[in-house]
Amino acid sequence: MTAYPSITAQLDDPDAAREEGRRKMEWARQHMPILEALREEFEANQPFAGQRIAMAMHVEAKTANLVELLADGGAEVAITGCNPLSTHDDVSAALDAHDSIASYAVRGVDDDEYYEAIEAVIDVDPTVTVDDGMDLVAAVHEDYPELIDTILGGAEETTTGVHRLRAMDADGALEYPVFAVNDTPMKRLFDNVHGTGESSLASIAMTTNLSWAGKNVVVAGYGYCGKGVAKKASGQNANVVVTEVEPRRALEAHMEGYDVMPMGDAAEIGDVFVTTTGNRDVVVDEHFERMKDGVLLANAGHFDIEIDLDALDDKAVDRYEARDGVEAYEMADGRRLNVLAEGRLVNLAAPIALGHPVEVMDQSFGIQAVVVRELVENADDYGPGVHDVPDELDKEVAEIKLAAEGVDFDSLTDTQEEYMGSWQHGT
Repeated sequence: MTAYPSITAQLDDPDAAREEGRRKMEWARQHMPILEALREEFEANQPFAGQRIAMAMHVEAKTANLVELLADGGAEVAITGCNPLSTHDDVSAALDAHDSIASYAVRGVDDDEYYEAIEAVIDVDPTVTVDDGMDLVAAVHEDYPELIDTILGGAEETTTGVHRLRAMDADGALEYPVFAVNDTPMKRLFDNVHGTGESSLASIAMTTNLSWAGKNVVVAGYGYCGKGVAKKASGQNANVVVTEVEPRRALEAHMEGYDVMPMGDAAEIGDVFVTTTGNRDVVVDEHFERMKDGVLLANAGHFDIEIDLDALDDKAVDRYEARDGVEAYEMADGRRLNVLAEGRLVNLAAPIALGHPVEVMDQSFGIQAVVVRELVENADDYGPGVHDVPDELDKEVAEIKLAAEGVDFDSLTDTQEEYMGSWQHGT
């Protein structure tokens, strides 16, 4: 295992960082009623006593409240980042000050340091893993398979991670149960649509100081994240173009009123390109050839491989920082193609990015919290593989949110329940 140091040992003034990080966490906590309701339950019942939870996530204020909630519920927690540029060092330091939390997340690490931090988290000998992108699960299986027998299960936060896990499961290589938190309605319908849509567009606008109105915004991918970006861009008076590889999603985007075309055609008219696919090589060399001077290239998918930065760098005759968080690649003909946040998640890796809105992440992290509780309480009910989140857990979190918002809603009568559950009632 590794001797990689926690965040506290890597900061010049950890006390000041902790104070600022705690201030950010407290602001977020005021607007996270789901986690507050669960905190009351977990502190009283200590459901995670004796558990060791390893986490690889975006370490910022909202995530920190989930981490602290698990620790206050009795767990020993070790956490690191799931993206080299999404960590807020002050928040990481505030977490590291908790008696039951070790944080190894540091912003701006290189590849070697990133994986050393993953190893440091695994050094806790986890009984539960919580992931965003599946790097932690992959590291356990590839490098520390001897730990698998003592792991009750895991939870995966994001679309890319679930895709990777399902591929791993299909190959028979996933050896403990993992809940696909991303795929449950309380996550997908709100986090992916409203969270990704709002935070990505806000980060791009703040990073560039440019307006959306009248611009041709090319959204690559029309899954839930792409729908959110398209919807929010259209709401700010942009002209939205969607590119897709799946015919039903392409048709859905068309029926929603968006222009749908191949990326090769969109490259000629786009002013802003936002990738949301979770795949690689979405914007590549042939597209760069066709783009206008001054275009913005941003990734809201996951890893920094959606835009082929190596090919772009090879084409460029000059490369310079045009603005904080914006790197200009100048072509031989004078065109400048501007990449935001080094091609990493623009809503988390841009210099002033804050991630999804607090209220949205309260819902997603509420699901994470109850899923971890489910693993601890009922691990024997789940075999190795990818599992859907039990619907009653998703509804539990929705009901907590509605109660916090003061929203009441109807319920089925006994007669309605009986009717809906019967095949004998006809027209």
